Amino acid sequence: MAAPRPPPARLSGVMVPAPIQDLEALRALTALFKEQRNRETAPRTIFQRVLDILKKSSHAVELACRDPSQVEHLTSSLQLITECFRCLRNACIECSVNQNSIRNLDTIGVAVDLILLFRELRVEQESLLTAFRCGLQFLGNIASRNEDSQSVVWVHAFPELFLSCLNHPDKKIVAYSSMILFTSLNSERMKELEENLNIAIDVVEAHQRQPESEWPVTLLDLMIAKLVGDEPLTKDDIPVFLSHAELIASTFVNQCKIVLKLTSEQHADDEEALATIRLLDVLCEMTANTDLLSYLQVFPGLLERVIDLLRLIHVAGNDTANIFSTSGCVKAEGDVSNVAEGFKSHLIRLIGNLCYKNKDNQDKVNELDGIPLILDSCSIDDSNPFLTQWVVYAIRNLTEDNSQNQDLIAKMEQQGLADASLLKKMGLEVEKRGDRLILKSTRDTPPQ
Repeated sequence: MAAPRPPPARLSGVMVPAPIQDLEALRALTALFKEQRNRETAPRTIFQRVLDILKKSSHAVELACRDPSQVEHLTSSLQLITECFRCLRNACIECSVNQNSIRNLDTIGVAVDLILLFRELRVEQESLLTAFRCGLQFLGNIASRNEDSQSVVWVHAFPELFLSCLNHPDKKIVAYSSMILFTSLNSERMKELEENLNIAIDVVEAHQRQPESEWPVTLLDLMIAKLVGDEPLTKDDIPVFLSHAELIASTFVNQCKIVLKLTSEQHADDEEALATIRLLDVLCEMTANTDLLSYLQVFPGLLERVIDLLRLIHVAGNDTANIFSTSGCVKAEGDVSNVAEGFKSHLIRLIGNLCYKNKDNQDKVNELDGIPLILDSCSIDDSNPFLTQWVVYAIRNLTEDNSQNQDLIAKMEQQGLADASLLKKMGLEVEKRGDRLILKSTRDTPPQ
């Protein structure tokens, strides 16, 4: 005698197919959740049935991973898996009850394991990519605004899923996995992420390949936190940072001018422009580390681009009132100018670091007319705290053991183009020796 069929479940008074065992029944349920989103919950039994299908269908994927010849036979299983993920994804939208029911069935662990199997297949089959994307969307939705789900997702996904997905050639997979990462982050998990900076780098690299995607500013902040932390970089840390310094520097060289978008209030929240600001901060901290400094001092185009950008924002700030204009008064919290606070100061700081005990870079700044530009940038500016101090620092590094740069500043002072009181603050003074003007510098200053 055949076993009795389970009774149909109800969702907001609508009959749900039972048992849910074929593709059409799954599609009907997916559509039902989509129509009822944000309002309705479902019995746990429905999600159990969907999970059973997911588990059964995943066996075919496991087989294909062991035997690549089986990949061509995955079509029906991938269709079922895709529809399962779509159903679960829709059920989780702004419904914590459904999120909790699905999580408590250990569906998250099953989903993560299946997604890792997808990555292992290494094929470009469109049906596989669709299932892959839907699985990540489900993880993003179940974690959304649900701390318990975020915790479970993190336990199962970190770090393997992120390391696997963030360098995937499909831009949607990269975007969805980034979404899961950001959704799940809290202060405790940020510490874990600090210990695995390769994930942060993967997100940065993904953006370089796909510049239309959002910049991971939070992950750049993690790199800064690691560089300025109480604990110095270890011998193991240095090769990691060196191997990725090229990425940070090349991205800045190629895209830094996008920061000029911030001169328009309509672009005040431009993600790429804001990320450029953080890239500059990373470069400042990298060049303050002697192990990283020598590499970046000879990075092609970096010093030239920094001087060029300093000139552009200096001119832009003088031409019209905008985010880069000199401010003699404190701005209100939330004022648009706050997003670029310290940007000019940090450009000058980076120039100073790149010229530290480096004659070639000192001469290059001179050739690019960077010294008058730096001196002209020195003014009271609440948008650039410590601007004068960074100018002092940069000029010291530019003139150390460099008679040509010293002569230039001495002549500028004689012609009234350089402020004598400013030079005095720098610990510099102009001394006439016969027919020559000598700029004396007596201090030894390490990179800051």
